[in-house]
Amino acid sequence: MRSSTSSSIALTFIAAAAAVLSGCAMAPAATAPVAASHLDAVQKAAVLRICTPGDYKPFSFQKTDASFEGIDVDLMTGFSASLGAKPEWVKTTWANLLPDLAAGKCDIAVGGVSVTTDRQKRAFFSTPYMVNGKTPIARCADMAKYQSVAAIDQPSTRVIFNPGGSNERFARTNFKQAKLTLHGENVTIFDEILANRADVFVTEAAEAITQQKLKPGLCAVNPDKPLQYGEMAWMLPRDDVAFKSYVDQWLHLQQAGGDFQRVMDRWLK
Repeated sequence: MRSSTSSSIALTFIAAAAAVLSGCAMAPAATAPVAASHLDAVQKAAVLRICTPGDYKPFSFQKTDASFEGIDVDLMTGFSASLGAKPEWVKTTWANLLPDLAAGKCDIAVGGVSVTTDRQKRAFFSTPYMVNGKTPIARCADMAKYQSVAAIDQPSTRVIFNPGGSNERFARTNFKQAKLTLHGENVTIFDEILANRADVFVTEAAEAITQQKLKPGLCAVNPDKPLQYGEMAWMLPRDDVAFKSYVDQWLHLQQAGGDFQRVMDRWLK
């Protein structure tokens, strides 16, 4: 009698367990919610919000009429159109460029942005579109004096730099003996060298080349052999894989089709 009862209980338990397991097998697996992408938001709003300092020729520069011009400005015009959106420029500073992007004040950040691992910790980068290393610019008469980091890093050398970006980081990291001067206005920093209030400014090769054309008396020092390797890219919200994939594909097609090079030639030749 006890044996029969025990067998019935065991069979009932097994049947119940099987039913539970069967129910679990048939229950749909829980799926994590898909995060909203800027790719969809920009198309829905028909507006692409673009953060830029707007003080960096030839990438992005704000003119006296408040409009912007440059390589990234031309590229953003085409990129926005590909999403059925119009560009909306959000003026910022180099110190606030990454915080503004991370805070959601814009969908993308451009304007001659150097790829760095510090920035990569808080943002995505597009595929780099230019190799653009750190290059000194100085008075042409003094070019021979500033051929290397060691030659620049002398107590008699007055190194000037703008705040908040890779130029400041390079200067503070590499120049321990030279006299360092922080200059808050990137647009007028080159005039400080011409006026003999500073000797050297280390920036990206493209800017150094552009400014030697605009400022007679200034010369880029070996822009084809920069002091430090560097890449330029657009900065994107971190973890937005869909948006980054679209940006990278658009850049690839522009480069493969020749439109990208035509923009570069307009500003760099």
